[in-house]
Amino acid sequence: MTYCVGIMLDTGLVFASDSRTHAGVDNFARFCKMTVFERPGDRVLVLLSSGSLAGTQAVISLLKQRNERAEGATLWQAASMFDAAMLVSDAMRDVDRRDGEYLEETGFNASFIFGGQIAGGPPHLFRIYAEGNFIEAGIDTNFLQTGEAKYGKPILDLAVTPTATLENASKCVLVSFDSTMLSNLSVGMPIDLLCYARDSLKITMKRRFDTGDSYFETLKQHWIAGTRKVFSELPPLQW
Repeated sequence: MTYCVGIMLDTGLVFASDSRTHAGVDNFARFCKMTVFERPGDRVLVLLSSGSLAGTQAVISLLKQRNERAEGATLWQAASMFDAAMLVSDAMRDVDRRDGEYLEETGFNASFIFGGQIAGGPPHLFRIYAEGNFIEAGIDTNFLQTGEAKYGKPILDLAVTPTATLENASKCVLVSFDSTMLSNLSVGMPIDLLCYARDSLKITMKRRFDTGDSYFETLKQHWIAGTRKVFSELPPLQW
């Protein structure tokens, strides 16, 4: 299992993913689930992956190979974010066609959050399902999740709006991850966090939070203390 989230704000995009993967309770491993395609001044594309590690790595490797070899349409050539999302979808279906018949019990289990900006167009954010179809974030739904989403969603629902700043949305995302890790052992550190400022067409804010990270621990303790303080100040219950 994993947890990935992408947020669309008026001022840019926020992406975050955990790094835990496992095949049974006694076989945990760490793999980065954030892939970045960047050409400063031209495009920034971010891909967050969840599901079967073999499936997601095959899709990512295929996209990279096509970029390097300039085989057919590539992410470097995509004229719009919609076109780029279609290329990710095509790569997923190509891997599924190759491997699907050998995965009859589990099927092709890979999904992605994909977003960014290409010069000449606005930022976009997509949730791409295992079947290759996708939805796009908008005003009414400005964040998208994949993986173990339920424990972190209430925090995002409360605090993340399109007008939120990149900094405040990032803090909210980290608290969302802490809540998820507290409730589900299949999600774990390190956490990869990336903020993209709208129209910058380059990445300047990217950070990994590993176990014991001083900022993450401070944020966590402030959140716990603040939550307990709020509960202590709620109106008394009348019986």
